[in-house]
Amino acid sequence: MSVLARETDGTSYKAYKYSLDDAERPYIDYGEDEIIWQKRAETEQVRKYVNLSDLSKKLLSQGESIFKYFLDGSRRVCKADDMSYGGDNGIYPVVAGQIGVACSERVNKKLKIKNFKYEIVLSLPDIANADGKNGFFESKVIKLNESKILKRVNLEIANILPYRTNKAKNFKDDKFEDRGTARVQERMLALEQDMVAELVRKNKLNQDNYLIKDGSLEYKPSSQDLKDKNKYKIFMNNYNWVIGVSKNFNPEVCLDANGKSNPEYIANLPLYHRTPAACFKNPKFFGDMQFAVWYVRIRDRLKTRTAFDGVLKLEKMLVTREENEFGIESNLINLLSANIINERSPVCYGSDLRWANHLYPVYLTERYIKSKYLSSESFLNLF
Repeated sequence: MSVLARETDGTSYKAYKYSLDDAERPYIDYGEDEIIWQKRAETEQVRKYVNLSDLSKKLLSQGESIFKYFLDGSRRVCKADDMSYGGDNGIYPVVAGQIGVACSERVNKKLKIKNFKYEIVLSLPDIANADGKNGFFESKVIKLNESKILKRVNLEIANILPYRTNKAKNFKDDKFEDRGTARVQERMLALEQDMVAELVRKNKLNQDNYLIKDGSLEYKPSSQDLKDKNKYKIFMNNYNWVIGVSKNFNPEVCLDANGKSNPEYIANLPLYHRTPAACFKNPKFFGDMQFAVWYVRIRDRLKTRTAFDGVLKLEKMLVTREENEFGIESNLINLLSANIINERSPVCYGSDLRWANHLYPVYLTERYIKSKYLSSESFLNLF
């Protein structure tokens, strides 16, 4: 922090350092996802739960799964200090984060890590670069990495990610700590996107080799992608064989025919069944991009703690013109869902509160990433 203060003409207040992460536990994501249930996202008029028991057993007897790659990204974020800059009267947090992204590959029923990226990043207020100089934060990364403490422990800062400090409208609860954390999250997603793009370039993903991404498909095209039709097409094609699987979700976005919230529809989902696939749109974040969203129960409700344990939210990007107009083939949604059901065992009973929603290959990939982190104490002591 002393090096950072000197290099940015800032004043360090030696603030209390603490983690900004929540414990690993199940939770309901009370978001405001704009899911339009009146518009289906599959080719058939599916109005009831779809039973996938027979299909999943048939696929299991055939051996290999349609899923070969498993992608997970994780981050640990802490507040490292409070700093002020120049004539500005504000005090701003310095957010530090560890980012880990891994892609595992299953070959002959054995899982191995195919690619792994680890970065230590800092997020500073944009006014640290008051003059808006190009390359300002990049030059500070170089200075930081010359410090004795980092050289002694053989570590480097990969990036400094500035967060905005302007007072945005309708953001009364938008804290600077949250803005810094969001920049770390953006960097993690960028690393995930790079891994997916690399697999596509190497022709590793196709109709027989899908990738499961842990969590929602939060990827969005860059401004350059949106301006260039060819780049936008490449971006979309990268996710043709990618399925997002979320352990945590907001059940209240499930609407009935009258447009009213109906979380019971998901809570009452029978074992090894799926819901109809609905259309998901979020114009503010994704523009014109659309997604198919549906839910699958992989654990018996009688053997879990809550009604939503054992239910997974599945997402697939609508890539082609046909998919955007008519939806994904219902048979493909059944095939993907049945394969997801078969990924449920074995499980991590007792070692994770989210066990009922874990897919074992994803769980192992996640554990690998977290085994590579510095402990919270060691990480905080860097600052």
